[in-house]
Amino acid sequence: MLRKIRIVLATVMLIGITWLFVDFTGTAHHCFSWMPKLQLLEAILALNVVALVILIAMTLVFGRIYCSIICPLGILQDIIGWVGKKVKKNRYTFSKALSWLRYTMLGVMVVALVAGIGSIVQLLAPYSAFGRIATTLLQPLYKMGNNVLAAISEHYDNYAFYHTETGVPNITIVLAIACVTLVVLAVLAYRNGRTYCNTICPVGTVLSFLSRFSWMKIQFDADKCKNCSLCTKNCKAACIDFKSHQVDYSRCVVCGDCIESCKFGALQYGMSTQSNQKAAIDPSKRSFLLASAMMTTAALAQEAKMTDGGLADIEDKVAPERQTPLTPPGSLSARNMAQHCTGCQLCISECPNEVLRPSGDWLHLMQPTMSYELGYCRPECTRCSEVCPAGAIKPIQKEEKSSIQIGHAVWVKKNCIPLTDGVSCGNCARHCPVGAIEMVPSDPDDEESLKIPVVNESRCIGCGACENLCPARPFSAIYVEGHEVHKEI
Repeated sequence: MLRKIRIVLATVMLIGITWLFVDFTGTAHHCFSWMPKLQLLEAILALNVVALVILIAMTLVFGRIYCSIICPLGILQDIIGWVGKKVKKNRYTFSKALSWLRYTMLGVMVVALVAGIGSIVQLLAPYSAFGRIATTLLQPLYKMGNNVLAAISEHYDNYAFYHTETGVPNITIVLAIACVTLVVLAVLAYRNGRTYCNTICPVGTVLSFLSRFSWMKIQFDADKCKNCSLCTKNCKAACIDFKSHQVDYSRCVVCGDCIESCKFGALQYGMSTQSNQKAAIDPSKRSFLLASAMMTTAALAQEAKMTDGGLADIEDKVAPERQTPLTPPGSLSARNMAQHCTGCQLCISECPNEVLRPSGDWLHLMQPTMSYELGYCRPECTRCSEVCPAGAIKPIQKEEKSSIQIGHAVWVKKNCIPLTDGVSCGNCARHCPVGAIEMVPSDPDDEESLKIPVVNESRCIGCGACENLCPARPFSAIYVEGHEVHKEI
């Protein structure tokens, strides 16, 4: 029964989170937006007290079930491990915990958080690793399936589906990292089950300390045990020593496989007793507590499709070189983004305007940055702030978004069509949602001369409508320069 309950809950969580990453319509967000907020690292970074209390209480009562039913990367490992057990049964063995490696990886995570090295945090964060896999490998397939349905429905004059782009700019490096992560994870899980969780994952290390003191545990009944070793051979966490009748509760993820494999009823899940609290306790508790305190301190201290009307090909826009990258409204500043974002790609996959894409900067690799070749940041859209679970993009209201200045527009005289082609334009001024652009005569002494834009930087919010809708190619005649710190105007 324990195993069946775990499988049902894990299935719901995996389907919900996967749908969040692949869905581009926003439908999944209405049903499953709470799931990312239950991820431990993201809850710590966002200072989500409610989620942290739930997760800590759940671990202290039930054990390390987080890794089996909430963490999508842990659930993915279980699926791969299940395939491995189908190929070869009773494939696992007991092994001692590699505590030196676990605490080293936790220390690396803490140092990266304190130093603001986002790329390291993103590589180690389990939820982010799953997000990259889902966004880069599964979402394109989901979109292609949607496009096939759209083509079929259009043939019958039905427009229930609509075509969408299947690619994301700057996704190559993220795709490569996702593929490497998936291969490494698959090999480890196929051969040894939960190796990644119990040796590399810093979230697993944090939970391993709490799970030692859980109220309910898997326990041996020594009188019933026949030392057949089936429990050990089916434990994907390699934490059951059948010879000494001990379970290393710091690594046990309460999957229930051992109970189901035991033919003599010698294992049960229930309230722990003094006689059953002999799990191998790592002598380096003090080091762990220090690392946990540092992680908490680090968390407290800390990113339209252009259509041509079907008449002629239009040259693609090229992104300008911005001195300061743009980060989404609600991210507060480049520093806040760097110190809180785990690079899960959820905001990128959810952006309906194709403005967000992964950063290519090695210091902030895979964190979201903004560019306006394909669309602009519409004032009525707050999707990214609604889905971010880590506090990198704070929730904002639609009413306040138009007063958040993330950057300002800069006019590039040499690209402006009235001056290069001798024709009137004014596209940037017509589409500015806050009226920050005014068209003035290019010749101050001639009121009839072609007009050029003038930007009121104090009113501009950096939404990118002017840059995106500027007809100049390949470089826009007006582009947005980012601000290190956002401000309200």
